[in-house]
Amino acid sequence: MKIINEKNTADSIYRTQFTFLIKHLAVCLGSGLIVLLAIATVTFFAMQQMPGDPAIAIIGGLNPTAEAIAAVTKEYGLDQPLYVQYGIYLSHLLQGDLGISYSQRLPVVEVIAQQAGATFELILAAIALTWILVLAWTLTTAGRQRWVSNLGSTVETVLASLPPFWLAIILLAVFAFNLRLFPVAGSDSLHSLILPAFALALPLAGFVGQVTRQSLEITLEQPFILTARLRGLSDWSVRWRHALRHSLLPGISLTGWAIGALASGSVVIEVIFSRKGLGRQLFQAVQSQDMPLVVGITLVVALVYVLVNILVDILYHLVDPRLKGANG
Repeated sequence: MKIINEKNTADSIYRTQFTFLIKHLAVCLGSGLIVLLAIATVTFFAMQQMPGDPAIAIIGGLNPTAEAIAAVTKEYGLDQPLYVQYGIYLSHLLQGDLGISYSQRLPVVEVIAQQAGATFELILAAIALTWILVLAWTLTTAGRQRWVSNLGSTVETVLASLPPFWLAIILLAVFAFNLRLFPVAGSDSLHSLILPAFALALPLAGFVGQVTRQSLEITLEQPFILTARLRGLSDWSVRWRHALRHSLLPGISLTGWAIGALASGSVVIEVIFSRKGLGRQLFQAVQSQDMPLVVGITLVVALVYVLVNILVDILYHLVDPRLKGANG
């Protein structure tokens, strides 16, 4: 009877936790949809404030005739009241129709599909490089002698304060133009990915490293760390096997934010290094008043950001035992 009661209690706890996760996921998805709607709305009205005539941007070329402008204005509904244009715009988005790029005369979905790979490659490389730098630096310097720990913290503060565009120019000038170790531009090889990834990763590593360092130093003062040391484990083993896994939760929670930061930073980095990607396409689309492409890229980046944050939030709840206990 006791075994049956314990089994029923365990099943009840699992059902409660599962129900909580489902409700939490529903709330996150609802919040994500609201965020996407807000971003789509802000982008639409911001593009309406751009100088120039959208009809001319659609036609392209120089000195279009008044008849051509009038025809395009009517065809695209640009002569309709703004609220009507907004309603048509939302109805198309709900159907998954991002429209046709004004500047490239291609479906926006096709343009995004062609460019997204290079941007996601850059973001993933920057995240991987960020965590390699953070783990190597914090595990080496956190909780050491005061001067070592202060040096580690100072380096992280300096890195976190570096503007990515300035760092990109310095890396380009030193390692591409002067030393000629890396290509100046391009996105067709792993070699051309290194400098852009470092330009994004170094400032982010400084920021994430500060948070991870603080968490790791607090963890190293916990009683279970002293117990592990008394068992004869080496300092590196204690840090890697015991302290680190309890110190990564703040870093995990920052990963979703990091995706957004890297996506926005990739705009400038892709322009500086003349890389393919959504960031460079967005820059060019704004210049040419290509509203469908601007909106499409903005929504895709926002969607990825929302999904990553939902995934990180769920992972945080699954990993943190305190939250599991609270849910039960």
